[in-house]
Amino acid sequence: MRHGNVFPAGLAFEFNLPVIKFKLRFVLTLASFLSCLIQAESITTKGPFDVRAFGATGDGTTKDTVAFQKALDACKTAGGGTVSVPGGLYLIGSLALGSNTTLDLAPRASLIGSPDVADYPLVRVRWEGEFAQGHRALISAVKAEHVTITGRGSIFGPPANLSRLRNPRGPALIELAECDDVTLEGFSTQYQQLWSIHPVLCRKFVARDLTIRSIGGNGDGIDVDSCSDVLIEHCRIDTGDDAISLKSGRGLAAARLERPTRDVVIRDCSLASSIFAALGVGSELSGGIRNVRLENCTISGRQNALLFKSRDGRGGEIDNFTGENLLVLDSPTFLAISLVNKGIQASDPVPGESEKWTRVHNLRFNHIEVRNVADLVLAQNIPAARPVDGLSLANITGTCGRGLTLVNLTNVALGKIEVTGYSGAFLTQTNVQGTGLETKR
Repeated sequence: MRHGNVFPAGLAFEFNLPVIKFKLRFVLTLASFLSCLIQAESITTKGPFDVRAFGATGDGTTKDTVAFQKALDACKTAGGGTVSVPGGLYLIGSLALGSNTTLDLAPRASLIGSPDVADYPLVRVRWEGEFAQGHRALISAVKAEHVTITGRGSIFGPPANLSRLRNPRGPALIELAECDDVTLEGFSTQYQQLWSIHPVLCRKFVARDLTIRSIGGNGDGIDVDSCSDVLIEHCRIDTGDDAISLKSGRGLAAARLERPTRDVVIRDCSLASSIFAALGVGSELSGGIRNVRLENCTISGRQNALLFKSRDGRGGEIDNFTGENLLVLDSPTFLAISLVNKGIQASDPVPGESEKWTRVHNLRFNHIEVRNVADLVLAQNIPAARPVDGLSLANITGTCGRGLTLVNLTNVALGKIEVTGYSGAFLTQTNVQGTGLETKR
């Protein structure tokens, strides 16, 4: 009788413990590897694409540019999605967004522009109306579709030493070139010496519920440059230079490009400026500016509330501008029109004795309240060769130091204007034609 085998015949087993342990380790290792692959697949193809998962630290001192760009690239590769930025201080250089991308900033997330110029590569930009070499913006997109930057976080631009660069131009804060369907919503920005938000050659651009400041400098808020179908609403903009500027290039090249800024609505905003204007129209406008509506806004400017500006060699036109239901506070002027010697001359000015001047027609203002405004309207630097054709003022109330100064205008219509506090003649006019010009107000 054999006592070494307690199992019946046919059920005998032989154990090899080292082999079993090896196989078990292999199975566990394979399972762990497959789990990592599944997690990686989830991160890279399904999203959301959390920048922390791609290595961002958010400690305010470590540069997180590479981690952010990896997350953005993964989003683009996946065909789109949301790149989420949780709370933290993220020191970054220039980033490039692709199509179908939403960059979502959590309430306590702050993007801080790197102080190193090497973090902003040189690219082709449009600057002061002409294309030239410049440093890429802190956040950029080129020829992308369906791009959104949203959330309650903040974006702080590069320091002043970079924003002051001019040859080549320093990095803007956000610059979107030739993009379709862009939405910026909810966040706040702070920048100093350059344009904060610059959409150029874009279609369907929306800026909503933004807080934009330039502290300690003369930066612009939003510069809309040769864009169409633009909506700016519920924004609070307080800047050193123009709070909002409408542009379309300068010189013959911009005129031939024929990309006007058109179909623009600005509503329910608070606009303040320390230099030039709360809303500046021009001076780069060789491509034209058409169909603009400004409504339900509170505006103030250290130099002007509204400034329409150009010079010889620009050409172009401003056509069909409506301002309605506006409160104008503490400004040297409510409306200034200056089409002579405003802005840098183009390298290729528009030729022709009359063609070189900007055509301006159909400016309408209704239901305007002014408080502590020095000059109600200063429309005097206008070339006789191209008079402004069509200025309508109606239902204007409030206080001002002086009334209307009009030079070289046709088809003027002055309606109900009931302002007090002015001294001297309410209306001073030279070469002006229209209705309501004889009535004292």
